[in-house]
Order: sequence, then structure tokens, then C-alpha cells
Amino acid sequence: MIRTAVLPGLAAAVLLSLPATAFAQHASPSPYAGAESRAIKSLSQDDIDELRRGGGWGLALAAELNGVPGPAHLLELKGAIGLRADQVAAIEAIHAQMRTEARAAGERLIAAEAAIEAAFRAGDLEEKTLRGLVADAEAARADLRFVHLSRHLSTPPLLTADQIAAYAAARGYASDPCAAVPQGHDVTMWRRHNGCD
Repeated sequence: MIRTAVLPGLAAAVLLSLPATAFAQHASPSPYAGAESRAIKSLSQDDIDELRRGGGWGLALAAELNGVPGPAHLLELKGAIGLRADQVAAIEAIHAQMRTEARAAGERLIAAEAAIEAAFRAGDLEEKTLRGLVADAEAARADLRFVHLSRHLSTPPLLTADQIAAYAAARGYASDPCAAVPQGHDVTMWRRHNGCD
């Protein structure tokens, strides 16, 4: 009985007597290490650049990976999938409008995330204020995602079934998505989004 009561106390005493460096040597660094130097902690410079150029930021994967092509990649692959001049012109118009709207929505998202950043830096943030700031950021993100997803809805009526199939094959979707990462995609992100790991 005495032995059982003494052991936990002894173990705690030993742990408390160890220097803090003994624990630090075994701790893994946070996956966020280095991000503390970002101007907006929730957005990398690559994220900001992508948002400012009107890029997809992975927001249209629900469409893209379910066989509904997007205008940017259709234009990249126009020769491989046999787009006619009239199709290219229509898709270019969709793409231009998408980029304009995406840039504006991206700037709103960047500003909303910067507002959250500033509020936490100031240190006097209350929950009610935080809820409003988060709602603003999520509304901007939702607008941005809608811009990208809705343009995927605009392209299939312009294409033939054979062109959509050729697009899927050219993007690597007709086969195992884990076997080949399409050109221009980040390998790690592609594998994660397609459940390859």
C-alpha cells in the first residue's frame, strides 16, 4: 500500500527536478514554426500572391475533381483537347470575368484576415468583435469560392463530351490521380487533396 502511494509522488518530484531543456529537446517543433514572422499569420506570401492574381487557391476542387472543367485549365489545354476558336473566345471571356471578380474577392479576404491579425496584435479583442471579424473573413472566402466554382458551371455547355473526356485525361483524372500529378500542381497539395497518402 505504501509503495503505491509513494511512487506517483516520487515520479512527480523527479520530473519537476529535471531542467526545462530536458523536455524541450524531445518536443517536436510546431508545423507553424516560422509563420510567426508573417505580416498576416493566416496567409503565406504565396497565398497572398495567389489571391491577388485571381488564382484558384484550390477553392474549386469540388467541381474540378468531379468532371466539371475550369476556364483557366481549359485555356492551358486548348490544343490538347481540340477547342475551336469560338470556344476559346467564350472561355477567355469567362476566365477574364472570373479573374476580375476573384481579385476583388481576394483583396476583401486579405483585408479581413489583416483585420483579424491587427485585432489580435492589439490585445484587447472581445468575443463579439472577433465573431464579426471572422464572419467578414468567411463571407469574403465564400464569395471567392463562389466566383471560382460558378465559372466551372459555365464551361460544360460550351464543350463536347469528347472534349471533357480529353480534358480529364490530360489532367490525369481518367486514371489513378495518385499515379501522376498534372503539370503545374504542387505535388504535396495534389496528393493530399486526392487522398494519396
